[in-house]
Amino acid sequence: MSLFTILIVIIVTGFVLWLVNNLIPMDRKIKKILNIVVVIALCIWLLKVFGFLSSLTNIHV
Repeated sequence: MSLFTILIVIIVTGFVLWLVNNLIPMDRKIKKILNIVVVIALCIWLLKVFGFLSSLTNIHV
């Protein structure tokens, strides 16, 4: 996956999250939970794209 594609996904995700936060009326707590879930999902996806997540699952203790 190219760096340009990763950057586009991050920008589109941020824009959609901004639209949801500004255009959909919902409680502040729900918006905060939604933001946290999206950011965690994006971080996990980035770790998976760069290969860090697969290397962490191969660790045996």
